[in-house]
Order: sequence, then structure tokens, then C-alpha cells
Amino acid sequence: MADKQKHTNLISQMAIDLGFHTIGFAKAEKMEPEAKRLETWLNQGKHGQMHYMANHFEKRIDPTKLVPGAKTVISLLYNYHNPKKQTDSSAPKISQYAYGKDYHFVVKERLRELLEGIRNEIGSVEGRCFVDSAPVLERDWAKRSGTGWIGKNTLLITPKQGSYFFLAELIIDLELVYDHPIKDYCGRCTKCIDACPTEAISPEGYVMDGSKCISYFTIELKESLPPSYQDKFENWMFGCDICQEVCPWNRFAKKHDEPAFEPHTDLLEMKKSDWIEITETVFRKVFQKSAVKRTKFSGLKRNIDFLNID
Repeated sequence: MADKQKHTNLISQMAIDLGFHTIGFAKAEKMEPEAKRLETWLNQGKHGQMHYMANHFEKRIDPTKLVPGAKTVISLLYNYHNPKKQTDSSAPKISQYAYGKDYHFVVKERLRELLEGIRNEIGSVEGRCFVDSAPVLERDWAKRSGTGWIGKNTLLITPKQGSYFFLAELIIDLELVYDHPIKDYCGRCTKCIDACPTEAISPEGYVMDGSKCISYFTIELKESLPPSYQDKFENWMFGCDICQEVCPWNRFAKKHDEPAFEPHTDLLEMKKSDWIEITETVFRKVFQKSAVKRTKFSGLKRNIDFLNID
């Protein structure tokens, strides 16, 4: 037990030193209740055209299928909050998580450094790094590890810190001291449910119809945007922060200190007319290393045009 506690403390400190904000530990095991919820969600078609969500179901609910011999799932949170807004309030809006360099690369590099540090300090440890790019139920693992609770908007919320965090995981074959889920502090609040313009959050909360979410429409959906949602995007051209902006817990959110997440110098200054007239050359310059490249120039232009149909 002494070694397990020593190793747990060591890994926690290394993670904090690498810039992670919060860290928690959970036993690597098959997720039974989460599997049933996921199956129901998929059967109801709430994943829309995100067909990848239905792939690798067994791997998604069992970490030992991803890392043979896995003993621990380490959940880590990396702050991305940037309170700066676009200067033109009438300009199409972009979710703040995409302001800077693509988080997949930034956070995964930190994870690799952490895994290397674990091996240097502890010895031979087998494991894999995950940052929203593999079949891992990251919010459920973050909840199991006590880093926060899953709110009515279905995002992980950390007490007195909010929800502006990227989630990441290390699944390793080292047994550690495990944390436990914490209390749900959403209470009777329904701000996120009431504020969602597309009614993507169920009336009771805790269930997100992904096929109705503005982020889904502006990022995941590859075909034409449905006319029935005209005037319901509240000017979001990439992603959506509404359910986070109205969440009372995000009044505690602090600005990140990651230089890679700072926006391109032109991004926040672009006016509505600049966005409407955006060229592929400007797109490549402003979003050179951004997650926005996922939607490509054609996708972003489609979104902007959809917002500006008379």
C-alpha cells in the first residue's frame, strides 16, 4: 500500500508540473451502467451521423480491451478557458476551445511526457495516452475518478473551477490508490436546459441529443444544414459555448496559462464582413494549427453562409 500511495502522489505531482489542472485515479474495469446508458443513447439515434460513436463498443466500455492488463485509468483536466471575446459582437462566433492550437496535439504531448516520466521514476509501465481520439468514455472516467460530476448539460463540472477543460486519459498497467465519485452539485438549476436554442438537452437534463446540438451541426454534420434550424444557431459558426456560458459554476473559471491556446492575432479582431468574405488563404493563415481545420474551409463557409441567409 505504501508503494501505491507513493506512486499515486508522484504521478499527481508530475501531472501538475506538466500543466494539468486536476488529476484523478479510477480502477480499470468494465463499465456496466455506463454501457447500458450508451447503448440506449445509440439506439435512440442521438449520435446523429457520428457513426464512429457506435464503433468499437466493447473497447469503449472496457479499458482492458485498449490496454491489456490495465489496472488504472488516470483522468486529467487541462484548462482552456479564455474570457476574451471577439471584438465585433455581430461577427459569427467560434467556441473558445478552438481559439488556439489544436488541443489534440498540445495535450497529447503533455500526456506522453507524463508517461515517460512515470517510466523513468517507477520503472517498466505499459500504457497508452488518449485525448478525444479513441473509444474512451472520458467524461465517465473523469466522474469515476472524482475530478468532477457530469452536469445537466452532460459536461464534466469541477467544483469552484467550472467546465472549461479538455479531458485526457492515461490507461496503465500499474495499480494505484483510487479516488471516488463526488456529489452532483447541479441541484435544481436548469439554466443550461433553458438556454439551449435547439433544445438539445433533455427537459430533465443529463441527456444530450447530439443530433440537435449546434456543435454537431457546425462541426460533425458534413451535408447541408437543415433549414428547420435557421435562426436557431445564435450566430455560432464553429462549436457552441452557450450551456457553459450560462452555467453558474463557470463564474469560478480562471484563464488558462497555456501559450499554445492563445488565438491568432487576427482571430478576435475580424469583423462580420471579414468572415462573410473570408477566403481560403485567410482561413489557412488564421487557423493554421487550429481544431477549426477539422471542418475545412468549405465547412466553415457553409456555416457562415447559413447564418447570413436573408
